[in-house]
Amino acid sequence: MFKKYKELFLTLLILTAFFTAPVKAAPLLDAKSLYSRLALFGQIEFDKFERAYHHFIISGSKKPIFTLIDYGKPSTKKRFWVIDVKKRRVLFESHVTHGKNSGELYAVTFSNKVNSLKTSVGIFKAAEVYYGKHGYSLRLDGLSKGLNDNARKRAIVIHGADYADPRVISEHGQLGRSWGCPALPLSVSRRVINMIKEGTFIYAFS
Repeated sequence: MFKKYKELFLTLLILTAFFTAPVKAAPLLDAKSLYSRLALFGQIEFDKFERAYHHFIISGSKKPIFTLIDYGKPSTKKRFWVIDVKKRRVLFESHVTHGKNSGELYAVTFSNKVNSLKTSVGIFKAAEVYYGKHGYSLRLDGLSKGLNDNARKRAIVIHGADYADPRVISEHGQLGRSWGCPALPLSVSRRVINMIKEGTFIYAFS
């Protein structure tokens, strides 16, 4: 009888240890493996993805999410991606505007100057949300000196806009343009902002 209870006790002890043991997070993939898993080939160049991913890893980001913007593509194409490294998924893929003084179909010139009405490139950090003239918006801090560190002064933010809707393309042959902000379609802007706010990194390439 004692032996039977002893075996039962050991079994319960093993099961308790199994179900209460901490679950280890999946290890980070190398850049090529993650790029392949996300099926980004033909959408964004690998070298751009690799640079962003390398910074994300060394940044020690508390959130497993980062955003890519490729202004090398025309505004008729989706060029904005939100990536979850932990889930190894593209959470959002969207059209995004560029500044009216950066170009027409393509963004060809960039600026960090106040009132330039041009797009900035480099590394941004998503900060706090607020309600402004464009509704629900996300403030950005520019981390690339000389490229975008005037983002706060310029009020460069992520917000929704009707002129960022892809339906505008069929009428005008391109998206509308902002005063330098990466504006998103209203159908996704709030969800994207809530996903990336408060600390995630945004990598904008030309």
